[in-house]
Amino acid sequence: MKLTRIGVDVAKQVFQVHGVDRHNTTVWRRRLPRERWLQAVSEIAEPGCEIGIEACGGAHHWARQLQWRGYRVKLIAPQFVKPYVKSNKNDANDAEAICEAMSRPSIRFVAVKTIQQQDIQAMHRIRSGLIEQRTAKGNQIRGLVAEYGLVAPKELSSLRRAIPCWMEDADNGLSACFRQLLDGLWRDLRAVDDRISELDRTIADLAQADPDARRLQQLRGVGPIVATALIAAIGDARQFANGRQMAASLGLTPRQHSSGGKDRLLGISKRGDAYVRGLLVHGARSALRTAPAKDDRLSQWATRLAQRAHPNVACVALANKTARLAWALLRHGTHYQPALAAA
Repeated sequence: MKLTRIGVDVAKQVFQVHGVDRHNTTVWRRRLPRERWLQAVSEIAEPGCEIGIEACGGAHHWARQLQWRGYRVKLIAPQFVKPYVKSNKNDANDAEAICEAMSRPSIRFVAVKTIQQQDIQAMHRIRSGLIEQRTAKGNQIRGLVAEYGLVAPKELSSLRRAIPCWMEDADNGLSACFRQLLDGLWRDLRAVDDRISELDRTIADLAQADPDARRLQQLRGVGPIVATALIAAIGDARQFANGRQMAASLGLTPRQHSSGGKDRLLGISKRGDAYVRGLLVHGARSALRTAPAKDDRLSQWATRLAQRAHPNVACVALANKTARLAWALLRHGTHYQPALAAA
């Protein structure tokens, strides 16, 4: 019995494996505990065997472990596995579907992330969560002071200036009890601000030390945050054949609903990593705002597009072009060439 392909359905404690031979005949189906499944695979499958895993939580860790043991690992996005699930959904059928999906020649696979990529991604996820906490804390303060007849300003920077004034004003109707509570909320808000600033400094240092991040920051609308987020999500971009594939993976290309030879393009697909896509769009919005004052070809192209189309359309189009340029810089290790940006 020589296995050529193994599909693995990973979970927290129980792993289901489905192995086939070169004739696509099922020869191995087992349910294995977490602490013994790697050993069981090593005992029955020779190095070089293809092992497919659904790209979910912990998949990159297991992929690195299997690669270290000499196996060829293929990570598959869940939406590409679902069509191959037969009948009811269970662990055995999921493992069989993974094994079947990885054999299809047209399936696209997910690149295995390195430890460094996951470190950077963790920083961005923590920072994003802290920003959500800060927004929630500011909204909580606004809602509470509104019950005492105080209207909080809209911007967070204005709210930071207003809170000390409210606490010092003895005639604004705030009770001693609420002033104490407000002081605690003010400390919480400042603590979150400090954590975000600390992460911003760490990310800026990483962007300065990484040569790929330095090259990406040559692009319009790309700073340390966007550059490191692209590196964490994309890596060296070798998994994409061209820049359009990378832009499509980030959801920046139009959806299509065509039939009978009639092409119908809709809005952008919004697939892939919403966090990275949002950063690219915000960076493009910033670049579009300053484009009229610049005379390079990319700025002129963006300005002309904004004049004849909605500003949001021009912004997303510029984000799409930024993603394609980022692919070229990451894939070939080249520097940004403004003369070729709008070619």
